[in-house]
Amino acid sequence: MERKIKLRTLNAYITCKICRGYLVDATTVTECLHTFCKSCMVKHLEENNTCPTCQIVIHQSHPLQYISFDRTMQDIVYKLVPNLQENEMKREREFYKQRGLPCPKDIVQPSGDLEDDKPGNHGDSDFHRMDEQVNVGLECTTEHLKSLKRKFIRLSSQATITHLKKFIAQKILDGMDKYRDIDILCNNELLGKDHTLKFVYVTRWRFKEPPLRLQYRPRIDI
Repeated sequence: MERKIKLRTLNAYITCKICRGYLVDATTVTECLHTFCKSCMVKHLEENNTCPTCQIVIHQSHPLQYISFDRTMQDIVYKLVPNLQENEMKREREFYKQRGLPCPKDIVQPSGDLEDDKPGNHGDSDFHRMDEQVNVGLECTTEHLKSLKRKFIRLSSQATITHLKKFIAQKILDGMDKYRDIDILCNNELLGKDHTLKFVYVTRWRFKEPPLRLQYRPRIDI
C-alpha cells in the first residue's frame, strides 16, 4: 500500500534558508553539510564567511572553495516539485536571451568516443574531483589512540587540517565532534587548523618524496 505525503511536510528539507524558495543549483557547505541555492550562497559569501544556518566559519579567507554543487539533492528537489526544473530552465534561457548570450546549459560539450560513455568502460577513469589531489599518510604517534585501518588517503589539496582532524575523529573516536581532541603534526611541528594541505606540502614537504606524511596524537594544551 502506497503512502502519500504532502509536499509541504518536506519543505524544510528542500528549501533554501536564504531565499525561502525551493533549492535551485543546490550547493552544499562541505564543513557542515547545509545546502542552499548556489546564487544565494555565492552572494552571501561576498560579505560573510559563515554558514547562514549554523554560523560555523566555512573558511577564514576562501569560503567559496568549500562549497560544492549537490547533484543528489537537486535531483530530489526536481523530482518532488512539479514543473520546477522546466520553469527554472525557461527563466534561465530568457535571462540569457535578453542579454544576447547563449544559455550555458544549451551549449553542447564535445565528447570523445561514444564507447567511453558506455557503462563498464571506466576502468581507467579518475573519479576524484578535478582539483589538485594530495596523497597523505597518517601515522599515530601514541598508544593512547588507535591507528587508522587505512593509513594512506587521497584528497583535495584545498582540504584543511581541520578536515583531517574530523576524518580521524570520525574513524577512531566515534564522533566527528571530537576533532578538537586531536593534534596533527608534520616533521614534529604542530600544524594550524586552517592550513590547507597544499600549503603544508609546499612549506614542509616540497623536496621530499610523496606521500605527505603526517602524524596525529591526543591534543596537548600548550
